[in-house]
Amino acid sequence: MYDGAQMIQPDQLRELDPTEIAILFNENDTQDRQSTKKEIIQKYRDHLKSAAIMEDGETAYVLLGIENQTDVNYAMPVRNMLYDALQYVRQVSRIADVHRSQKGKAEHKNATGAEFISGFHKNDKLIPVITLVLFFNADEWDGPRSLMDMMEITNPTVRRLVGDYPIYLIDPRSLADDELKKFHSSLREVMGCIKYSNDKDKLAAFISHNPRMNMEVEAARVIEAINHVPIRLEKGAEQFDMCKAIEEMIEDGRQEGREETLMRINQLIIMLSKENRSEDIVKAAADREYQEQLLKEFNL
Repeated sequence: MYDGAQMIQPDQLRELDPTEIAILFNENDTQDRQSTKKEIIQKYRDHLKSAAIMEDGETAYVLLGIENQTDVNYAMPVRNMLYDALQYVRQVSRIADVHRSQKGKAEHKNATGAEFISGFHKNDKLIPVITLVLFFNADEWDGPRSLMDMMEITNPTVRRLVGDYPIYLIDPRSLADDELKKFHSSLREVMGCIKYSNDKDKLAAFISHNPRMNMEVEAARVIEAINHVPIRLEKGAEQFDMCKAIEEMIEDGRQEGREETLMRINQLIIMLSKENRSEDIVKAAADREYQEQLLKEFNL
């Protein structure tokens, strides 16, 4: 949000109920909600937190929604828009409830007719909602990044009048190295390991140049699930050396490769022996290129 500047401190975050629920009433139902036909919409976010951000001597209050995705959701802009809209509906409803609780008091008596009907007064304000999408996948996010991406509008006038709704996506594959460094939590290591999960050499380089691979168990578990890195935790451990675990994984892969190569060569020797091609066996032992030719010849 702040280009790497740590404006939001962990102790300033407060976990909220991730359930987004709204009760939709008819237009003229404000005065008697008990007898009105209503429709309930309920959705569940992954996480919702409130934050107080200090900037230029002023405190800004925001609600941060987090959506964790392991696969692309091709309707993500609509999904986020619904979550955010439901949260705003909840805020309006709560503010209206506060005003109704003031019935008989000066504030309630001074409300205009329009304020009384809507339940929301002219000077009431909402808390902004920002929803982040974390994509835990090494593949490219090929889904829409805004509501407009989900539409096919060729008419420029229509396009100008249709409101857009972007998603705020953290996609490991598209993150540059300098962007990874902007993360202050273990999310940096998680995203980096996902980004390079399909390239063992780059993964090893990322690990060796990163001094923060001793991470929380929860972060290590995420890497384990996505990168298939075996984790052996000591009972009661709160930290885990992911650097050591991934180095062991890479070494295991090399060992498996050596064993597979040895098996192929042994099969080649057996096949050449059956055809009495002892000279080829000797030549293949000394000439790697010729050895590869023979392996292709026997489809090994």
